[in-house]
Amino acid sequence: MFGLSIRWSLVGAPPGTLGRLRTYVEDESFRRFAGLEGLRFKTWRARADEWFEGTYVFVDAEAREAFQRDFTERASTAPGTEIIGAEPELIEPFEVVAVVRGPAGFRSAADFERRRDDD
Repeated sequence: MFGLSIRWSLVGAPPGTLGRLRTYVEDESFRRFAGLEGLRFKTWRARADEWFEGTYVFVDAEAREAFQRDFTERASTAPGTEIIGAEPELIEPFEVVAVVRGPAGFRSAADFERRRDDD
């Protein structure tokens, strides 16, 4: 499988940035990527005060390359860039060797399993 990571640094980002990113993902980004042709799945990952990342897995190299090319061209105006106030520090393709679904299954939802006051 054909993966792509896009990572922004949160070091020095204004207070509340991760909360604004969560709201953006829940309200807009989740729905947008749910309909992206050629995308197998996307995860949004974060470490508070360290980084925020979109991790994508595509059906083939062509779909990944097309998305990467498009994103790279507009990285300076991407919603993540606008919310964080800095462009991504990493845009990196990778290979997904395998994915396993455990007994707990896979939950796909726009809302997060966290306390609402987390940031």
